[in-house]
Amino acid sequence: MAEGQNHSASVKLPLYSPQHQQVGELEISARVFACEGNPGLFHEAVRMQLANRRSGTAATKTRGFISGGGRKPWRQKGTGRARAGSTRSPLWRHGGTTFGPQPRDYSYSMPKKAWRKALCMALSDRARDGKLTVVNSLELAEPKTRLAKALLEGLGLKHALIVLGEGEEGFLRAARNLAAYKVLALGGLNVFDILNYDELLMTEKSARAIEARLGERRR
Repeated sequence: MAEGQNHSASVKLPLYSPQHQQVGELEISARVFACEGNPGLFHEAVRMQLANRRSGTAATKTRGFISGGGRKPWRQKGTGRARAGSTRSPLWRHGGTTFGPQPRDYSYSMPKKAWRKALCMALSDRARDGKLTVVNSLELAEPKTRLAKALLEGLGLKHALIVLGEGEEGFLRAARNLAAYKVLALGGLNVFDILNYDELLMTEKSARAIEARLGERRR
């Protein structure tokens, strides 16, 4: 399908109940969930995210930060030894470091259109491979981890990213301590986590919110 057609077309995704029974189909924008593009955008997006996570706090002391060394250790000539101006020289033991790391900011940003495109491509990749599961609800009788784990295993998910929208905080509290799963609020949806997990789970509500957020036309 041509890219121009994707802007107005839609795709149908299976809609499941929490018991993993198909209860219908979700018709949703192909612009977001059937998007194609240059795979190189994945590399750019992930590289940017990992760079932005770096703390950049590594630091070493240059000779200007080492205490002592203000006096010339011996006279310039006549001793038979090499010339020396300070005991804090990088050539000396306990001296300063030459060209060592200093605190810096590694973060940078990529164009917003490219980031949105990479995010749509990641969502589409999971949908195309059958790794995207959409359920009509993730409500639990009570916010207990064992109930959340049982629900996820019942859906056949072993290593999944779970995307939740507003009003679904109960499941977030129940599932946030499960080692094989990661729960994200809708605002934190990103390319790295989508690609880092084998499966993707979202509710019908969060899928509609993603469609509204990424499916609108932007010039």
